Amino acid sequence: MFSKLKLLFKDTVIYGSSTILARSLNYLLVPLYANKLSTFDNGVQTIIYANIALANVLFSYGLETSYLKVASDASGTERDETQFFSTAFLALFITSTLFALSIALFAPDIARLIGLSAGDYPFVRYAAIILWIDTLLVIPFAELRLKRKALQFALARVVGVIAVVVSAFILIIPMHAGLDGVFISEAFGSFVSLLLVIPVFSQFRLFFSARQLQDMLRIGLPYVPTGIAGLLIHLIDRNILIRISPAEIERIYGPGYQPSDIVGIYGRIAAFGVVLQLFIQVFRFAWQPFFLQHAKDPDAKGLFRHVMSISTLSTMFIALAATFFVPELVRYHYAGSFYLLPPRYWLGLSILPWIFLSYVFDMVSTNLSSGLLLTGNTRYLPVVTFAGAAVTAFFCWWLVPLSGMEGAAYAIVAGTVVMCLVMAWYSLRLFPLQHEWLKLFIFLAAGILLALFEPLAASTLPGGGAEVALKLVLLLLYLAAGLLLFREESSLAALRIRQRFMPK
Repeated sequence: MFSKLKLLFKDTVIYGSSTILARSLNYLLVPLYANKLSTFDNGVQTIIYANIALANVLFSYGLETSYLKVASDASGTERDETQFFSTAFLALFITSTLFALSIALFAPDIARLIGLSAGDYPFVRYAAIILWIDTLLVIPFAELRLKRKALQFALARVVGVIAVVVSAFILIIPMHAGLDGVFISEAFGSFVSLLLVIPVFSQFRLFFSARQLQDMLRIGLPYVPTGIAGLLIHLIDRNILIRISPAEIERIYGPGYQPSDIVGIYGRIAAFGVVLQLFIQVFRFAWQPFFLQHAKDPDAKGLFRHVMSISTLSTMFIALAATFFVPELVRYHYAGSFYLLPPRYWLGLSILPWIFLSYVFDMVSTNLSSGLLLTGNTRYLPVVTFAGAAVTAFFCWWLVPLSGMEGAAYAIVAGTVVMCLVMAWYSLRLFPLQHEWLKLFIFLAAGILLALFEPLAASTLPGGGAEVALKLVLLLLYLAAGLLLFREESSLAALRIRQRFMPK
């Protein structure tokens, strides 16, 4: 069994390496934007990027997934794959061009619609360019995945991100381009990725089939509402925070802040959730092919139980470690002249534990999704995501006026908890598994208690090294409790370590 778990780990590393590198490089921009742009400008960028993520789903309208399906089916028959490539690319080229031109034309109205002022319309037009280029990348990237050209895929993604980071530093620091530089660098990075996938277009032909497009739309369109709902769980908070009234802001945070300032602070603080987000995203890349491959194994249910325990335990441990140390990293004055986030952002640090906690439930949902996919009942996935999105939206609408950023963070947790519960309701009825729910709950409760206890205990210490030592001790105790609770998984890991480092 451990060999299969080891296989999952290897797949996780392979599938996720380019994603980790790209996201890590991209994260270098967070302290750059926080230190060189105002909180107001950061708020504008946060709102527009949140809506770019939503618009990406509409611009591609599920054609990536449907192209993978029809082109894969065609490879096993006599049908010409290049026809599907050409039809899909031409469809996206035409529609994305029309969508982008419409956004550029109505940019002032769209700026007001998403909670910004009409004067911010130039940034909406930048967003239209970014969306257009990103949409042109959809089918070439799908083709690279289909043909298992992982190196070319990773190179195009990573080099594109490097182009964004380098150009952003040049535009913002020596050239003082400000917020314009943020959007110009993003468009430039997407354009560099497009240049790197030009070889894929060797199979492009001036061919278009309405019937082929209809077949792809039939497969892809159902993914659009699900994709939007999934994004809303982590993006609706920004779109509601931008509408918080000045009176409510002054009551909660005092004078001197506008809605865009609050969104900018919230967005930069919440970005530290990348620690957990990356871990889950990389796991998700490997998890689906893994459980599909081993679903018929005699020990499949026991194997899946172990994966749930190990992955969720790991996520809880990382979440607690991040809760302890990320705020300290943010407040640390590097070389006496540089903060990851300047002091003006620190009033949002209280949301971090809740952001980290939400990803714990994301991990559980990711594990549970296997039941729906294995039984072919994917029609329940939209129910799961819409339930989470609806709860998140409701609690944001209710709590943001009362407690600002913390209310938005509470709403994220509520949404992910509901999504987890609905996923469990459907998944475990269709594919029953006996997970270690009591142990997982005890471990989660212990982590929450330690997160609450640590600030109280630290307040009695002189600070500095003593506080760091306390946090390390609490983390080690938490890890020891996890190993004790999950003895079987710990024994499997210990056995493998002995076999590797102390062979007979």
